Amino acid sequence: MSKIVLTTILGMLTMAGIIGPVAAQHNITCRPASDRTGEVGCWIMGREALRPALRSPLYWHIDTFTSWAEAEAAKGLSGTIIESMGKVWLFTIAEVGWLPSGGQRAAQIGPLPVSEASEHAAVYMETVLPPGFSAPVHRHPGPEAVYVVAGEVCMETPNGKTIERRGTNSHVIPADRPMALTVTGSEHLRSIVLILHDASQAAVIPAPKWTPRGLCRK
Repeated sequence: MSKIVLTTILGMLTMAGIIGPVAAQHNITCRPASDRTGEVGCWIMGREALRPALRSPLYWHIDTFTSWAEAEAAKGLSGTIIESMGKVWLFTIAEVGWLPSGGQRAAQIGPLPVSEASEHAAVYMETVLPPGFSAPVHRHPGPEAVYVVAGEVCMETPNGKTIERRGTNSHVIPADRPMALTVTGSEHLRSIVLILHDASQAAVIPAPKWTPRGLCRK
């Protein structure tokens, strides 16, 4: 990924206010993985431009491999390989039931409702966040999904709240739905986040017109 793209993504995340009071207290911000100096934080692991224009229904296929070479051999046109949390991951945006030629299936998350666009971008982030961390209200111009490796996270939207934990079906937050995120439970949240959005728009947008009810604090 180019420095320009990484800087742009970082700027979008920062401008959207994804550095709340708790985050600032823990010195947490989303940064390129190449800047990583410790475990705790939000790290931009990859960005994949997806062409041609995508059509729903689509799913996020998550598979693990024993080596980068094995993942590369199984990677399709819409696949992204990253190393995170001691594993080699292959992330693929494809139709329901898609399977790579090898590896171990970890999850299939979806459907991912996408709008028509000439190009979509899949942004993948690793998060290691402490209990009590919260992000201000924001939205995305495309669906967001969280795959939890450990811990739990609560996401409040105008439709209520959802709790994401390891081993449970991940909920997909549709495009333009405002949300407030809080790390709940007693352990650090370890997760991988997908934002699949129209590449002509910023990945993260402030949503100041909606006020959460604090459901994740109850």
